[in-house]
Amino acid sequence: MSDDQIEKKEQSKLDELIEVMAVLRAPGGCPWDAEQTHESLIKYLVEETYELIDAIESGNRDEMIEELGDVLYQVIFHADLASSTPGEEFDIQDVAAHMTAKMVGRHPHVFGENKLETADDVMAVWDDLKKQEKPGRTSTLDGIPQSMPALALAEKLLGKAEKVGLEKQHLPDPPIWADEDEVGSILLSIVSSAREQGIDAEKALRVRLRELQEDIREAE
Repeated sequence: MSDDQIEKKEQSKLDELIEVMAVLRAPGGCPWDAEQTHESLIKYLVEETYELIDAIESGNRDEMIEELGDVLYQVIFHADLASSTPGEEFDIQDVAAHMTAKMVGRHPHVFGENKLETADDVMAVWDDLKKQEKPGRTSTLDGIPQSMPALALAEKLLGKAEKVGLEKQHLPDPPIWADEDEVGSILLSIVSSAREQGIDAEKALRVRLRELQEDIREAE
């Protein structure tokens, strides 16, 4: 067996995928891959992420493997781009190293002396751990992507509002829902009613969320 064959045999499947990406973007590789930028790939990352969500919700094992691979490929693609972009010059190993350090730092109850027994205990100190990583952030809202879908952003912001005592202010008393189906039906009804009246429900919720963020910042 040649040295190349031995090396290939010892490669992990992840290493093989990283190598495939490098070949595709190298001179003589795929012209389309070579032309891509971080910006041009955004739509594919978003699309693949939603396809992964569909696979998770379907519970189909084979689809989850495929869609996780598609998302992983996007991460590898961006890292390979950065490795040859002046001013960026990092690769997938740098990304992995950063994430490892981040997760170890955020879990002192696992890798350090600070023992926490429950998930609630972990969440209680999570924001403090994040603040230690990024002391330049002055608000709990800093770093929340505003491009999130409005409903997902609403849930995220309501969690932040709860921590400053604002989650119930300026909102009508909510009904008690029977289950997710009932909630989904009401949400769909609201969107349908807004649509019939020429109101963009997504935009309307975003406007209200901007007001909520102002309230949170004032409370802080």
